[in-house]
Amino acid sequence: MAVFRLLPLRAACLAITLMASAAAPALAADNYPSRPIRMIVAYPTGGISDAVARALGEKLSVQMGTSVVVENKAGAGGSIGIDAVAKAAPDGYTLGFASTSPLTLNPHVGRVNYDPQRDVAPVMSVMYSPVLVIATPSFTGKTFQDLIAQSKAKPGSVRWATSGLGTVGHVMLEQVRSKSRADITLIPYKGAGQQMNDALGGQFEVMSTNASPMLTQHMQAGRLRAIAVGAPKRLDSLPNVPTFDELGYPKANLTSTFGIFAPGKTPAAIIDKLNAELNKALAEPEVRDRLMRGGEVPTGGSAAQFAKAIHAESQENARIVKEAGIKAD
Repeated sequence: MAVFRLLPLRAACLAITLMASAAAPALAADNYPSRPIRMIVAYPTGGISDAVARALGEKLSVQMGTSVVVENKAGAGGSIGIDAVAKAAPDGYTLGFASTSPLTLNPHVGRVNYDPQRDVAPVMSVMYSPVLVIATPSFTGKTFQDLIAQSKAKPGSVRWATSGLGTVGHVMLEQVRSKSRADITLIPYKGAGQQMNDALGGQFEVMSTNASPMLTQHMQAGRLRAIAVGAPKRLDSLPNVPTFDELGYPKANLTSTFGIFAPGKTPAAIIDKLNAELNKALAEPEVRDRLMRGGEVPTGGSAAQFAKAIHAESQENARIVKEAGIKAD
């Protein structure tokens, strides 16, 4: 005969509570999503980040059966948008689209209002954006080697513009200056808009900037010219432009990686579900075409892979920032 023991009331209630808690994340994922999802883009409207985020949002809306509302929160190199994600409820209904810099670079060069490891959860890497060194009408040389030679022959004569202090483009410049010992003048801007206008006007010799449809148009028209690129390999669209690896500056061979993020305590089951849906959306030909037309390279992969890459990038950036003494505005 089987013998059954009755648990004390308190123990029984505790056991029920624990079982319910364990089942809650799975249940949340099963019912997710049941209302619209907000996607915060950490950059202004009209740029490649905004276009890609909206393309992904459209696909997610169809795949997941709910609307995805895109909201732009630009400023502080993406930190304002990421801060909004970090402070949102961890329920899968607030996502962020940003580069990894707010997690891997910005905290090392200035103060941010979130813990990049605890408060933000990587969901999926979406793309990497090559960082190009662009010659303006004021640059009299033809190659990147000419830039270094001119900087050494006439110290301070080459002005290198970036979209801001502590940006990827600035880190790239510091790596070039450190290895070459060339005297290159840093011209930091507060964003890419005015930087592009001044580049077309020849207000400086070169600039570092991310690939974009607008930049491609200016290069095709002959107004600007790429002389080096930060990328794992030469770009199909610019086969004659060498990477920094090829030029002998491997530590300057930097790209900007962009991805989707969620609040830090979002249940793993929801992260996994989002990751699967985002990978599916990114595989759609029209989404990939939109990325590649702007010079971006689609990535994808698991949340764990993205988190591992972010951790490694943050450690490397901490070293670079410390050695170069980089400070934000």
